[in-house]
Amino acid sequence: MITGCGASMANMTGRGCEHPRGCHTGELPVHASATVGARFWLLIEHSGPWASHLEDCKLPEGVHTLIKRATRLGIRPQLIRRPGRRNPVETGIHVMVADSTAAEPWIAEGVFAGPDDLDLDSVVAGVVPESCILVSEPVFLVCTHAKRNACCARIGLPLARSLAKSLPDTVWETSHVGGDRYAANLVCLPHGLYYGSMSQAAAIAAADAYRSGEIILDRFRGRAGIPEPLQAAEHFIRIHTGELSVGGVAVESSRSDGAVTEAFVRGSGARFRVVVEPMTLTTPCGTACADTITTYRLVALDRLTPVLYATSALT
Repeated sequence: MITGCGASMANMTGRGCEHPRGCHTGELPVHASATVGARFWLLIEHSGPWASHLEDCKLPEGVHTLIKRATRLGIRPQLIRRPGRRNPVETGIHVMVADSTAAEPWIAEGVFAGPDDLDLDSVVAGVVPESCILVSEPVFLVCTHAKRNACCARIGLPLARSLAKSLPDTVWETSHVGGDRYAANLVCLPHGLYYGSMSQAAAIAAADAYRSGEIILDRFRGRAGIPEPLQAAEHFIRIHTGELSVGGVAVESSRSDGAVTEAFVRGSGARFRVVVEPMTLTTPCGTACADTITTYRLVALDRLTPVLYATSALT
């Protein structure tokens, strides 16, 4: 999160950019910043144009109905389109739905005549809707939502097109995913892994790693759908252990005391106690700039010694 000045940075980070210097290059920290509320996803193909907010877009009434229904159920709606293409979908509503926080995350797709043909209640119940087919390949979303923030299009559009050349049929442009200052943003589904401040080379490396079941920590924002302090705890365990497999680190339990969060985390075949707290960084734009960035720092990290329980001897 950034507070303070913004417009004064426009000429320092690129034409029309109001973000502090270093936001789009990976110089500033991005960890523990994935969108907390995105546990379930509804992706709707619509070639555009996109207004700044989905409710203001000129969409078919059935699509608006799906967006409203998804929002009410806690499913994150996103508009998607193929990079470089603006041809409208000929028939029906093409959607993908995903559950990012299931024990085994999944993504499925289908084409529907109308909104009543898609059972969104089953998505929040963790069940693939009828008439949807599971997708076996990962799906990659690149935010290119110009009306929401110009940087998303300025940096995201060429990245999406470049990534699509390497991984055709798996890459989509998408509407706002959260975190304009991290443009270009990349989301890997079905696990909901967020990357930010991506270059074209970094995006290709992250996508290749995800296809192999791994995470690259450079520019990794975190996993969507879990609180930011827990994203931070997982991040510090990955740094400590070198564990890069997607499912290799998970928070088992946590508690907060004010701003401080204590979490018990499994990783690399061991359990750890991790304590994190928010911290504020001053952006690197000189003493006259009042912008600050909130991130997380590691307070404590302890490996837990396994406790062996023995049955008391009978006397």
